[in-house]
Amino acid sequence: MAGGIHPSAIIEPGAVLAPGVEVGPFSVIGAGVEIGAGTVVGPHVVIQGPTRIGRDNRIYQFASVGADPQDKKFAGEDTLLEIGDRNTIREFATINRGTVQDGGMTRIGHDNWIMAYVHIAHDCVVGNHCIFANAASLAGHVRIDDWAILGGFSLIHQFCQVGAHAFTSMGSVINRDVPPYVTVAGPFAEPKGINSEGLKRRGFDGERILSIKRAFKTLYKSGLPLAEARAQLAQAAQDAPDVRVLLDFIDRSERSLIR
Repeated sequence: MAGGIHPSAIIEPGAVLAPGVEVGPFSVIGAGVEIGAGTVVGPHVVIQGPTRIGRDNRIYQFASVGADPQDKKFAGEDTLLEIGDRNTIREFATINRGTVQDGGMTRIGHDNWIMAYVHIAHDCVVGNHCIFANAASLAGHVRIDDWAILGGFSLIHQFCQVGAHAFTSMGSVINRDVPPYVTVAGPFAEPKGINSEGLKRRGFDGERILSIKRAFKTLYKSGLPLAEARAQLAQAAQDAPDVRVLLDFIDRSERSLIR
């Protein structure tokens, strides 16, 4: 290694690597790639641009980051992948740039744990502190909010959203939106309860969790049509900010809720 860059690595002209970046053997860093300080790129990684990667990320061997979107409409337009700080991207993960049919960008936040064989397609937006277990796959235009956990081999249909603190069990097939806090399972996935254990680990006290459980019952156990359930949730949200998060998610849902 010379200055953190292995002699066999290929750094194309136009790539910008901050001081302290490490690049392992036989990796390729393309033109238009920017990598922040402290990021470690393992061996046999390919990063294509335009891609911006923040600080202190760890990208393991054989990952493909910033490749062209897998979209037949893509015609070589100048689109972008943006990755924040302190993310872990494991072996054989694939993350594609955006398309001009959407915002032109795929975006990943901070402190995410992306395990082996995960696929994140074009125009996806991933928040912070998410965990994607092995082979979880996001089709195009998917949004994943903060602290969501996708079990291994979860499949997310294009344009779906997964709310904050939600949990998808292993092998879940998601074809509609998953509200915040909700645990789903199965093909096609169905609601099973709230992610109470995850909420406890993140410091939610008993009163907050109870208000979320009540909101879940209103949405899923009351038998009310969605419009009437939403009206009850709006009342509850006046005294419970966590329920407001759920209500806001319902209001922005476009593919309808898993329900």
